[in-house]
Amino acid sequence: MAGHRIFQTPFASIYPLYVAKVQRKGRTAAEVDEIIAWLTGYDAAGLAVALADGRTMERFFADAPAFNPNAALITGVICGYRVEEIEDPLMRQIRYLDKLVDELARGKKVSSILRA
Repeated sequence: MAGHRIFQTPFASIYPLYVAKVQRKGRTAAEVDEIIAWLTGYDAAGLAVALADGRTMERFFADAPAFNPNAALITGVICGYRVEEIEDPLMRQIRYLDKLVDELARGKKVSSILRA
């Protein structure tokens, strides 16, 4: 999946889609932010900067302060692919976030989404 167009998509254009998806299911933007913070290490201020500066998905993950080592515990199918089998590291990180947002939208508790 090298050179996939999602890599150059601004994170600020994807984030509202994540929020809208979970809000349709009665969840909140704060829960999305908590998931992003757990996965990437961005705090509220860092996330606000990432949304404001127009960085791409590639840059968003490259600049992540502390990508969670427990992310490898995220398994399952997202967009027809098993996340644990995706070879491209950037695409795997993007799909990790997709998977966590999907779990939130399906009603899982945040505590169980954040693999300890």
